[in-house]
Amino acid sequence: MIRMVTVTDKNRPPAPVNVTVTQLKANAATISWDVPEGDVIIGYAISQQRQDGQMQRFIRDVNTTNRACVLWDLDEDADYIIQVQSIGLYGESQASKRVHFRTLKETEHFQSNSSNQGDPMVQGIKYQQLQTGEMIIIVVVLIMWAAVIVLFCRQYDIIKDNDSNNSKEKVKPSSEHSTPERHTVGLLHSKFQKAPSINIIEV
Repeated sequence: MIRMVTVTDKNRPPAPVNVTVTQLKANAATISWDVPEGDVIIGYAISQQRQDGQMQRFIRDVNTTNRACVLWDLDEDADYIIQVQSIGLYGESQASKRVHFRTLKETEHFQSNSSNQGDPMVQGIKYQQLQTGEMIIIVVVLIMWAAVIVLFCRQYDIIKDNDSNNSKEKVKPSSEHSTPERHTVGLLHSKFQKAPSINIIEV
C-alpha cells in the first residue's frame, strides 16, 4: 500500500532569513542566508532575475548544508533580485524576502570587510599574489648570483693578466744583463792581445 504524503504548510521547512549579498563584483556576487533551527534542511533553491526581466536563473542544490552560494556570469552594472528557499524532506519552503542588489562597474573596486577574509575567492587571490611575490624574489636572487659570478670572472682575468705581465718583466732584465757581459769579454780579449813585435835591423 502506497502512502501519499500531502505537502502542507506544516510539512514545509521555514523560509531562509537574513539573506545578504557579499563579495559584490562586476560579474559575480556571493549571497548568504540563515535557516531557523528545528527542521531538517537537505538543500536550497535560489531564484535570480534581472530587474528588467531580461534574464532569469534558477539554482537548485540538494544534499548540502551550505548557507552560501556564488552567482557567476552576471552583467556589469545591472540590477538583480534574488530569493532563497530551503529544501526539506517533504518539499520546499516559502521564498525568502526579495533582496535587490546592483553589480559593480569594471572600474570600481569593492572594499571587503573582515567577514570576507575567509571567502574562497579572496583566499585564491591572496594565494596567487603570494606565488607572484615568491617568483619575483627568486628571479632577483638569480640575477644577483649571475652578477656575482660575472664580477668574479672579471677579477680572475685581471689577476691572471697581472701575473703574466710580472713574469714577462722578470725575464726581460736577465736578457739585458747578458749583452754587456759579451761586450766585456770582447773588451778584455782585445786588451790582452799581443803587442806587435818590432824588429831592429843594425847597419
